[in-house]
Amino acid sequence: MAGPLFLVVCGDPSGDLHASNLISALKRRDPSARVAAVGGPMCRAAADEFLEDLASRGVTGFWEPALKIGFLLKLARRIKAFIADRRPDAMVCVDYYGFNRRILPYANAAGVPAYYYVSPQVWASRPGRVKVLKRLVDKMLVIFPFEEKVYRDAGVPAEFVGHPLLDLIPEPPARREDTNLVGILPGSRSSEIRRHLPLLLESFRLLRLKNPYLEARLFAAANQPDAAYGRLPDGVELVREDDYKERAMLDLALCSSGTATLENALLGVPMVVVYKLSWPTYAIARAIVKVKHIAMANLLAGRTVVPELIQREATPARVFVEASAFLDDPARAAAARADLLKVRRSLGRPGASDRAASSILAGVRKEASV
Repeated sequence: MAGPLFLVVCGDPSGDLHASNLISALKRRDPSARVAAVGGPMCRAAADEFLEDLASRGVTGFWEPALKIGFLLKLARRIKAFIADRRPDAMVCVDYYGFNRRILPYANAAGVPAYYYVSPQVWASRPGRVKVLKRLVDKMLVIFPFEEKVYRDAGVPAEFVGHPLLDLIPEPPARREDTNLVGILPGSRSSEIRRHLPLLLESFRLLRLKNPYLEARLFAAANQPDAAYGRLPDGVELVREDDYKERAMLDLALCSSGTATLENALLGVPMVVVYKLSWPTYAIARAIVKVKHIAMANLLAGRTVVPELIQREATPARVFVEASAFLDDPARAAAARADLLKVRRSLGRPGASDRAASSILAGVRKEASV
C-alpha cells in the first residue's frame, strides 16, 4: 500500500531551507511518505517530485509580484490541477503568505487538509489574515512561542513546535579575544543585494579607515552565484558556509533585516541592521506594519538590543557610527551578546522540523481512520 502523499509549498530562500528540512523529517518518520514540492534548490533535492522553483525568483514585496503575475497565475493553476488529480493526503504551506493564500482554497475545496508551517507575521501587520487562515487551515505549526496564543485566541488550532534554526545553528563557542572580523550580509534576494551591498561595503570601508586591521567576510546566499556580488574591495572575502562556524567568529555583523538577524542572534553576534525598499513599497509597509522593530532579535527581546537603520537612515555614515559603538566599547558588545543569547533560550529546544512532521503525520493518520 502506498504511503501518504504530501504537497509542500514555499516561495523564498529561508522557506526553502525550512521546507526541505520538514520534507526530510516527514520521510524520516514515515519512510513510505512521498512528497511533491514547490520551492527552491533544497526542496528539489529533498522531495520525490519537484513542480517549480519559486524560491529562486525573488517574488516579494507589494509591487514585484505584479510584475510576475503571469508566472504566478500559471503556477497556481498547476497546483490546483495537482490537487485535483493527485489528491494529496495533506498540503503544507511554509511562510510566503501572498502566494499560499491563493492556493489554500484549492485544498479546502478538494477536502485536502492544510497545514501552515512558519506563520506569516500576522502580529506585525494585517491581522485580518488570521480570519483567512482560520477558514482555510486545519492547523498552524508556529515557530515563535507568542504566536500560539495569537492563533488560539482567534480560534485557530495552533502548536508551537520551536524554531527550526535551533537545529542548524550550534551553541556559540566561548567568547575569544576580538578577531577584528566583521560580517557583511546584504540579504538573499537579488533586489536586496542591489540595495544593500554598496551601502554595507562603503560602511566597512569607513570602518577600515579607522581600524586598518579589520577584515570582513561577505556571506553569500546559497541561491546566488558569486557574480551577484561583483568585484570585492581589499579586506573583504566572499564566504560560503552551511555550518555557521565562520559566522560564530564575528565581532560584529552588518546585515539586512531578515533571517540573518535571527541567525546572528542565535550565535550571540552583535549587529547593525539595515533595510531599504523601493519607495512605493516602503510607503505601503509603513502604513500597515504595526510593530516597533524590524529585526526579529529586537522583537523577541521586546526592546532595542541592536540598532535598526531603515530607508533614509540607512547610510554609510550612520552604519559607521553604530558599528563603531560596538567595536570601540567591549562592554557594550558583551551586553548585546548576552541579550541576544537570552533570545536564543526563549525559542525552546531543537527539533522543530521533527515535531512539525509528527504533528502533520498524526493529523493525516487521524483523518484516514475516520
